[in-house]
Amino acid sequence: METLHIGDKGEAVYQLQQQLISLGYSLGQVDGHFGDKTDNAVRLFQQAAGLTIDGIFGRQSYAKLAKEYANKSRQETQSQSAEVAPTIGGNGELVDEQGFHTPLVKRICHGSPAVNIDSNWPLIEHSLRAQSLADLPMMLMAIATVYVETGSFKPISEYLSKYNTTFTSHDFDKYDDRKDLGNTGAPDGARFKGRGYIQLTGRANYRNIGELLDLGNALERQPELANDGDIAGQVLAAFLKRQEASIRAALEAHDLAKARRIVNGGRHGLPEFERCYNLGLAASGA
Repeated sequence: METLHIGDKGEAVYQLQQQLISLGYSLGQVDGHFGDKTDNAVRLFQQAAGLTIDGIFGRQSYAKLAKEYANKSRQETQSQSAEVAPTIGGNGELVDEQGFHTPLVKRICHGSPAVNIDSNWPLIEHSLRAQSLADLPMMLMAIATVYVETGSFKPISEYLSKYNTTFTSHDFDKYDDRKDLGNTGAPDGARFKGRGYIQLTGRANYRNIGELLDLGNALERQPELANDGDIAGQVLAAFLKRQEASIRAALEAHDLAKARRIVNGGRHGLPEFERCYNLGLAASGA
């Protein structure tokens, strides 16, 4: 477990900021940087939790945060499941007059700005329908994935962290020579860092997904396109379509850890992924 304090940066700080905000602590922008505002929020949390107020987020602070966060998520799940009563169409799609039930997406993705969901969900839904992925399991797979990968429900670029950067060299140096990503050395790590709704990473993925979308080599030549909302939605849908059979098998077995691993390669964000997916199932009555 990583101890965090002022001056730290990376994925662990980003997740801590998200959780503190969800519990009502104000710290400004969620940016993965442990600055003065995050330090203040941590101290307020420690004070409320009856811990030593030192601004250092260690084992005891993690334990208290996990307990409070779990209680909040459980209460929200119970409340939201009772509130939401969407309609299930005859083809198994969760629908209202406009398509997939957008208010449900907002309830599932608590903490994500409503304006981002309003502007980005229609793009994602359109792309999923174009790939014949408009059924409830795959829709929820997409929603939970976007929420965990971005937090804000909009296309973003990958943050610096200990998983991608040594901090003694240049940014994203750990990706430079990753043959499994199709990278061929610097500056491929930074050039093909994670982007979009699904954090598309690596030269090979940019090339392959671009070809699947009939974009030729545009994504490989201009990887920043993966953060365009429309293209990001197409990338997400194409990536899920490429892994459709294995994802569907995992979802059918309700092995959400496996479904998450197929997309992410690990267990990053698994509790939130499971919470989003299960809340969607409960709300739909499935």
